[in-house]
Amino acid sequence: MKRFDLRHRTDQLDPETQHEEICRILGTQEFPWDITQALSFALFRTYAVPSIGRLLFETGEFTGRVQKRYDDTALILDTVLEHGMDSGRGRAGIRRMNQMHGSYDISNDDMRYVLSTFVVTPVRWIDDFGWRKLTRNEIVASTNYYRALGSHMGIKQIPETFEAFEKFLDDYEREHFLFDEGARAVADSTLDLLCTFPPNNFAPAALIKRFSRAIMDDALLDAFAYPRPSPLVRRLARGALKARARLIRFYPVRTVPKFARDLPNIRSYPAGYEVEKLGTFPRTCPVKHTTGTVAPENTSS
Repeated sequence: MKRFDLRHRTDQLDPETQHEEICRILGTQEFPWDITQALSFALFRTYAVPSIGRLLFETGEFTGRVQKRYDDTALILDTVLEHGMDSGRGRAGIRRMNQMHGSYDISNDDMRYVLSTFVVTPVRWIDDFGWRKLTRNEIVASTNYYRALGSHMGIKQIPETFEAFEKFLDDYEREHFLFDEGARAVADSTLDLLCTFPPNNFAPAALIKRFSRAIMDDALLDAFAYPRPSPLVRRLARGALKARARLIRFYPVRTVPKFARDLPNIRSYPAGYEVEKLGTFPRTCPVKHTTGTVAPENTSS
């Protein structure tokens, strides 16, 4: 295969009816590393909204069992991506997400915001650090994919276009990013986890954390009370990622899909897993309720 054959393939597919296939190509062949990194940093954005970060802290899942929680999230989403939302295994993955979310007090706006990070963050990451930019067809397909997933999750008032998702995300962050001690603890725990992922584990943890913070924007850093890196450190970090992109451009095309379960970062299930057993199984919400909940409509989807 030639270097741009996959781009040609995605642009031949219909983003309205074949968005799952387009996202499968992007996530497992064309940009598996970039999308994984983008969604890892998207996690930090969700923590910076106190109602989300504090809830994650109070559950203890992202502090006491951060590796398992990271793995469960990746593997559930991986199952849906690989098999499709209408497949038996895809429905099982969505059902697991709905069962977990339905046990907690999560507002519809927070659910929409988290969904927005999945839509917007990978596009912005690839625009900055990918070996090529996404085509309009690919952006529309990715947007439609997460719109469909959000619908299965019972989220209301889902933005209709990528630009609408961008505006919602930016406005929500301006209004809600704020320091919270629990959210900071969740961010610290996730940074500690990132330091253990290969090849990061071969470098000093302090260096990996400094590099990671250099990729974060000032609004995100301020929400965690993290120090702002110097302009030089920012240029070095971003320059390293851009240099990688220039090299990747000359790599052979990935012909075998690479799913999340194939990544060395996923370590909780060396003997395999069943999607129905991933995640948590609280009978009732284990944290104090303060706002109205979002009740998933399609728990059987």
